[in-house]
Amino acid sequence: MPSQLPRREFFVRAATAGCLGAASGFLTEADLIVAADPKPSSLTITKVETFALAHKLPKAIGPSVALSNERDALLVKISTDSGLVGWGETADVGGTRGIIEGHLKHVLLGKNPLEHRKLWRSMWGANFGDGRAVAGCDIALHDLRGKALGLSIADMYGGRQRDKIMGYAAAMNYTEGVRPEDQHPPEAAALAKRGFLAMKIRTGRYGFKRDLAVMEKIRAAVGPDVKLLTDGNGAFTLPQAVKFGKELERLDFYCFEEPLPQAPNYAGYDELTKSLDIAVAGGEVLDSRATAKDHIVKRSFDIIQADVCLCGGIAEVLFISEMARLFGIQALPHCWAGAIVIAASLQLNSLLAPHFQGFANGDEPMMEFDTYENPFRDEIVTKKFELKNGYFDVPTGPGLGIEINEEVVKKYAVKS
Repeated sequence: MPSQLPRREFFVRAATAGCLGAASGFLTEADLIVAADPKPSSLTITKVETFALAHKLPKAIGPSVALSNERDALLVKISTDSGLVGWGETADVGGTRGIIEGHLKHVLLGKNPLEHRKLWRSMWGANFGDGRAVAGCDIALHDLRGKALGLSIADMYGGRQRDKIMGYAAAMNYTEGVRPEDQHPPEAAALAKRGFLAMKIRTGRYGFKRDLAVMEKIRAAVGPDVKLLTDGNGAFTLPQAVKFGKELERLDFYCFEEPLPQAPNYAGYDELTKSLDIAVAGGEVLDSRATAKDHIVKRSFDIIQADVCLCGGIAEVLFISEMARLFGIQALPHCWAGAIVIAASLQLNSLLAPHFQGFANGDEPMMEFDTYENPFRDEIVTKKFELKNGYFDVPTGPGLGIEINEEVVKKYAVKS
């Protein structure tokens, strides 16, 4: 095991770093750790591995624009000479795995994982700005560094603002061969009975009248107190989104997520936010603080949804969330993935600032929680995430605070 700072000295240095971060308005990339351990003890990365996972579903599910009968994920495992390992997760889209294996692996091998700031900058330089590849490695490095220092990720950033996070069910997907009128209202009622205080519905597949009728039935099924969100997944034009959004306002929906086509430029979203009173959410495919900054300044979203596994990792999304707050924009980080991203998102949400006025239902962070069959969420961890009165506890163990069952990882790994 690497040597550690004496407990008293560590917390004195961490407190100093916390003051510096607070003064600047941001806690960026690992400021606390850099200040706490300016000369990291000896620890060397010896191996970087990727695991592409896949699982067939009994029926295809999905958003308005596409259905799929497969769940997939890309895991990253970083090992060291001490025996400590860190786990990350991302999406293998557009050659993400190849970038990690062909480029980022060589940036990391032989380096000290505690020198996170250097490594993070180096990873961006080697891959021409692939936020997904950086994110997968960044989460693993955060997990590894936390284990080396004996601290949770939240504690590495100066301590959490809250110990539990409201979960909103990412549910009511379109299902192959099933009518949403028959599926979604009873599914919503069952989720409310299970304890969810908020839930999200897919929309946009069947047109204005039919989709709106389903939304009305869902509101009737759960009553007035459950927060309802809906995700259009790029199925609407601007006029259609305005028309549908006004009906969602009438039904007291919390937000309208990404009704227009996404893409990094999110064209038309600034006009949409001006046209609706309901909060417009978006930003899940943002890849860095640079792209996020442009949309924050022109107010493309009322709620920004950068994702820790798609947008450069934990520190990058924390930076974006704090930057958005300066403009009065709420942050609800996107999370549609497995256990590693869920744990990282819980740690991140625990760091977001307390409530402030300006949103109809307050500014309490919520975490998206996929409720559909997903072994990468339930089976690869030794302890499942448990909803308690609408909330999930933030893991308190070192790093991500979860334990990975590597036999299950191997079970679902795609043979290359």
